[in-house]
Amino acid sequence: MATEDRPEPEQVLGPAALARYADLLAVTCLALEPDDILFLGAHPEHRELIVALAESAYRAGARLVDITYDEPRAAAARVRYAADRHLGLLPDWHARRLRAGKGPDRASLFVVGEADPGVFDGLPPERVATDSARRMQRIRDVALASLDGRIRWTGCAWPTAYWAGQAYPGLETADAKRRLAEDILWFCRLGPDDPADGSGWVAHATMLAERARVLTELGLTRLRFHGPGTDLEVGLSPGTVFVGGRRRDAYGHVISANVPTEECYTSPRAGAAAGTFRCSLPLSFRGRLIEGIAGEFRSGRLVRLEAGTDADRDFLAAFLDSEPNARRLGEVALVDASSRIGQRKRVYFNTLLDENAAAHIAFGAGFGLTRRPDARRGVNRANLHIDVMIGTDDLEVTGTAADGKTVPLIADGVWRI
Repeated sequence: MATEDRPEPEQVLGPAALARYADLLAVTCLALEPDDILFLGAHPEHRELIVALAESAYRAGARLVDITYDEPRAAAARVRYAADRHLGLLPDWHARRLRAGKGPDRASLFVVGEADPGVFDGLPPERVATDSARRMQRIRDVALASLDGRIRWTGCAWPTAYWAGQAYPGLETADAKRRLAEDILWFCRLGPDDPADGSGWVAHATMLAERARVLTELGLTRLRFHGPGTDLEVGLSPGTVFVGGRRRDAYGHVISANVPTEECYTSPRAGAAAGTFRCSLPLSFRGRLIEGIAGEFRSGRLVRLEAGTDADRDFLAAFLDSEPNARRLGEVALVDASSRIGQRKRVYFNTLLDENAAAHIAFGAGFGLTRRPDARRGVNRANLHIDVMIGTDDLEVTGTAADGKTVPLIADGVWRI
């Protein structure tokens, strides 16, 4: 690390590396333009990156950067003490702020990285799920706009003390945070051997978009996932589109919606999933680490759910039972062994990273943008979206073409198209 880029003792990254990361997110991946408004959402521990993002946005000509910090412990207090009728309340001004994110001159960026684990431990899962479901219902239009590509947004990651300790338990906190940050930059093609100008990311994201185009043009009618504990088949609707890397939003901006990303994904036909699955990585969800997830689908609906403990199963099930369509699939995503995240052979205990290390499925909401404009049918609609990872080195993925022929997609861990 160059002297001018060496972080101070309390910093995770040096100024130059931090600025490169912030510019990649705000300018390259969000396509921020002069006079745009940028909305940022984060935990207080993400402040170092948030400040850098604000600086990057204003350098790019943004007219306003609006920041909201999340406080999970206050949310837990609401679930613990509030009357049932007050669960899920959302201030009118907060809903208006979220709706203000729609428009050609608006962009939103959300930072993930678990900082407050276990805040909901010991609370009734039904109350936790009810609080979340009611709040999401009040902003359903915003969620749909995001899923359909009518909100310019991206998600990114930043180390926290807790999360870095999970990923690198053998290091001191400061060293673990820096090691995790270096991993994130490498995944974003900003590593020591990558171009400093972000062109490595553009090339990678463009390659994923081309792969998604090829998958789309195959005109597949079904996908089958087969591996240890998994034998799952999902149907695809006519007009299905695969998405990956970069895409054009409703206003013409070319964006990357998740950074880093290694996946090509689509939404299966709602009600067309059958078979079993077993997760290969744990799920970090609402401050809880859930291991051993497995289950079975029949006629498109999850009819059996397992987890490492009964308490974890009940916690996840409470969310899936909080609305009618949450036990259906909203996404299937393909990732092979070329993934830089997967190459680390490390569990990162963070969905943004872990879902890009392995193929995955998601319960709940599907993406309207995975259909041609003239064929937007069969997308599952729900108020939550929960990704679980099923990919392994032994996972095989095949597709069924319109003529009934089987098309190998992933075998022995690598793409076959």
